[in-house]
Amino acid sequence: MVTTKKTEKIDALAHVIVPFHTILTKSETSQLLKDYSIRLVNLPRIFTDDPTATGLGACEGDVLKIIRKSSTTVDKIETYRFCVKRRTD
Repeated sequence: MVTTKKTEKIDALAHVIVPFHTILTKSETSQLLKDYSIRLVNLPRIFTDDPTATGLGACEGDVLKIIRKSSTTVDKIETYRFCVKRRTD
């Protein structure tokens, strides 16, 4: 008798230690790049197969905004990630 292991899908975004993630619109992305005088390649990257990116439905070329709570004098910190496909060489 062959038994199959059932894999349960877990929503990474629902976990308490995962900060708030959202996908920026094209106009928000353009404004971000203009405000900081940068290009997309200057942003840190996140892979399309990352659990948070897949949970959001992010595609290659999307920019994710991540909002973390801060324990310093500021209330929150906003960071951005450029979504890219993982190379399989």
